[in-house]
Amino acid sequence: MNDLMMLVLGLFISVIGIINISGNISTIHSYNRRKVKEEDIPAYGKSVGTGTLIIGVCFVAAYFISFWNKAIMAFIIILGIVVGLAFMLYGQMKYNKGIF
Repeated sequence: MNDLMMLVLGLFISVIGIINISGNISTIHSYNRRKVKEEDIPAYGKSVGTGTLIIGVCFVAAYFISFWNKAIMAFIIILGIVVGLAFMLYGQMKYNKGIF
């Protein structure tokens, strides 16, 4: 059952990432996007959305890989979170001029 919740969470996070990549940044907290200029919204959405999508896809991939090897599942999730957060922090620092 826990593995199924990981799949559902991964799909949900992936959908949020796709929404952000498309330019709709309303799913991002207002304090995280308040300093983003109007012309930077598409690039900001792509950066943060890509990070979110990477995290979601890694959760989904870990779900399917868990059928063969449970030990590597944690490695995939941790790697996805680190890489995804790097994309998100890059977007925050570049377009929002800080984390908050």
